[in-house]
Amino acid sequence: MKVIALNASARKDGNTALLLRAVGEELQAADIDVELIQLAGKTLKGCRACYKCFQKQDRHCVVGTDMLNEIIDKVLLADGLLLGSPTYFSDVTANMRAFIERCGFVSRANNYMLKRKVGAGVVAVRRAGAIPAFSGMNLFFHYMQMVQPGATYWNVGIGRDIGDVMKDDEGLQTMKDLGQNMAWLMKKLAAA
Repeated sequence: MKVIALNASARKDGNTALLLRAVGEELQAADIDVELIQLAGKTLKGCRACYKCFQKQDRHCVVGTDMLNEIIDKVLLADGLLLGSPTYFSDVTANMRAFIERCGFVSRANNYMLKRKVGAGVVAVRRAGAIPAFSGMNLFFHYMQMVQPGATYWNVGIGRDIGDVMKDDEGLQTMKDLGQNMAWLMKKLAAA
C-alpha cells in the first residue's frame, strides 16, 4: 500500500513537511509506503475552466506546463492521499488551491477517479485561520467521494519558525493518531 503526501508549502522541509512526516511515520510503521512530494520552488497553475478534461477524459489536465499530471499519475497508483498546507490568510496556499481545483476537475471529469481512496489533510499555522484551510482540503476529499479518517483533534500543528511545530505536543499527538487511523482505514478498505 502507498500514500502520496503533498506538501504545498513554499518552505521545503518546513513545519508542514514536519507534520506530514509525523503522519507518515505512523503509516510506515504499519508497512505503508509514503512518498513526499514538496512543491517548494514550483508553481501549479490554477484551473482555466476550459473543460477540456471533460472532452478528453484521459485522467490528465490539458495544461501540461507544470507537474500536476505527474502528481495525478502518482495519486492514481496510490491507496491514499495526504495533503499538507500552511495557513496563508486563513486558507491554503496558492499551489494547494491549484491542485484542488485542477485535480478535482480532472477527477470529476473521469467518473470521480479518486473515489474511495483514503484522504486526509494537515495544516501548519502560526496563530489562527487554520480551520478554513483544513476545511478546504476536507471539502475536496468529500467532493471527490474519498474516505476520510478522523483524529483526536483537528489536524493542525502550531508553529511559525521551522521546527516550532515539534514543540506542539497536542498537534504531534493528533498527527500520530491521524497516521494510525489512516493506516487502519486503508487496511480495512483493502480487505473489503
